[in-house]
Amino acid sequence: MSVTGFRNGRILTRDAVLDGGAFELDGVRIGAIAQAGEDALDLEGGWIVPGFIDTQVNGGDGVLFNDQPDVDAIARIGAAHARYGTTAFLPTLISCPLPVIARALDAVDRAIEQGVPGVAGIHVEGPFLNEARKGIHDAGNFRPLDEEALALLAAPRRGRVLVTLAPEQNDPAAIRKLAEAGVIVSIGHSNATYAQARAAIDAGATGVTHLFNAMSPLHHREPGVVGAALEDRTLYCGLIIDGAHMHPAAARIALAARPLDRFLLVTDAMPSVGSMDKAFMLNGERITVENGVCVNESGTLAGSDLDMAGAVRNIHALGLPLEQAVAMAAANPAAFLGLGGEQGVLAPGLRADFVWLDRELTVRGTWIGGKRVA
Repeated sequence: MSVTGFRNGRILTRDAVLDGGAFELDGVRIGAIAQAGEDALDLEGGWIVPGFIDTQVNGGDGVLFNDQPDVDAIARIGAAHARYGTTAFLPTLISCPLPVIARALDAVDRAIEQGVPGVAGIHVEGPFLNEARKGIHDAGNFRPLDEEALALLAAPRRGRVLVTLAPEQNDPAAIRKLAEAGVIVSIGHSNATYAQARAAIDAGATGVTHLFNAMSPLHHREPGVVGAALEDRTLYCGLIIDGAHMHPAAARIALAARPLDRFLLVTDAMPSVGSMDKAFMLNGERITVENGVCVNESGTLAGSDLDMAGAVRNIHALGLPLEQAVAMAAANPAAFLGLGGEQGVLAPGLRADFVWLDRELTVRGTWIGGKRVA
């Protein structure tokens, strides 16, 4: 059994905040938490926190998953985001044809089988969406959730399968079939009424993809998707906290309206994250990063240039205590994915996925399964 120790800093465990300590590693898991030895790593006043879990990663290191749905791309994207504290992620497809989805599903299976660090499954964001709320998605790819699509998405897989869809474009019975097959269903890119959103929740939807963005807003006579999400106490709502996707006041209102453990930070990251090149192509359009924001030539938001450590810093700056900010990046997404018994907190028996943050909450090191990867 190996030991990784830390001193001159704090460790955020499931049960307490420790002034230093050591992880006794049993394979890829924490065997016990003990006192640090003389050879402990000096945290220089920083933190050891649970590894971040990102459920919406379109790309990184110059790679867009849509363009390269294979194991090599998944590995490059994961390595790019590990530098920013992400220890588990879902490579995410922006709306595309079913054959591309099939290739991506198979690639994620192979990546997990081959032990690519961090890959936990796949997020299929569309093409079962509403053109009225398409955002940067190509509406030419949109289609209903028919039997062919259901058969593809509901087949057994090695990792988690998350599907974002618009309830008003799809039969609640189809949503129920996905949920019963173990697929995680999230509402997004939707112009649904409150009643339609509620019907999807009742059919098994458990998430909302990037709350406020690309969905029917809250109105006092028609609460829409946002109203249904803010009212509900069980849905997991993703938040893109990059200063562009939502106003700080909207974020604070959401956080005040419902349980904090039902929010998760996501990046919606594009190939620019972890890359010196801050321009890329998406659906034939040139996307550029301007002041940290990804936009097309008409100014439409096109994902983000955000990383998870940045998301933690940003929501902490809104007044959220660091422990709760970290939970939204780790424990909450783990619970959403059904991985709460595996990762998301630092405790004996769970995976040794953790991050060293300095005093400014910048990543200084990342460990996946007890092995330092960044």
